[in-house]
Amino acid sequence: MELQVKNASGGAPSQITVPEGVFARPFNETLVHQVVVAYLAGARAGTRAQKSRAQVSGGGSKPWRQKGTGRARAGSTRGPIWRGGGVTFAARPQDHSQKVNRKMYRVAMRAIFSELLRQNRLLVVEELTLPEIKTKQMIARLATMGLADQRRVLLVNEGIDLNLYLSSRNLGQVAISDVSGLDPVSLVSADTVVMTAGAVQRVGEWLG
Repeated sequence: MELQVKNASGGAPSQITVPEGVFARPFNETLVHQVVVAYLAGARAGTRAQKSRAQVSGGGSKPWRQKGTGRARAGSTRGPIWRGGGVTFAARPQDHSQKVNRKMYRVAMRAIFSELLRQNRLLVVEELTLPEIKTKQMIARLATMGLADQRRVLLVNEGIDLNLYLSSRNLGQVAISDVSGLDPVSLVSADTVVMTAGAVQRVGEWLG
């Protein structure tokens, strides 16, 4: 299938051939949801920890005798109802990651790219470069592509361009990535994904 490649300088657009197996797949919402949830779960640290009554220091002796004081019987000052005591159901470090097969992940990425193309949220340009590190030039480039009012724009290049990255650091609505750093969450959450023709070719080779 053919995709239109927009000329950044305002010239006539060109065409690029991409595999239909990557950019013309049906959208599998269940699989995409599973992959997105697994990706977000893998980003969780899972490092929370609390001490149970067995791990809290102190409390080795009985605070008072069993009978005759008028107070409730107690065997330790480190029980859950005591100040400084242990937690009843103490949290433990845990791994939240979910297993996703490589084939499932690739099918989900193909479905995402195909849906972006169907919804006109995928824009292919010849190149994404800036002559110098200037945020104003980045804003002007977005305006040229008609993306100045977008809530979130993802720019995908073949490799990370330093001028492009540094010029967009102060723009909260712009994210920069290369093909190897693409993930399903960034693609799904972006209003518009702008990819260079070379990046599209690499995605076709990766998922084809």
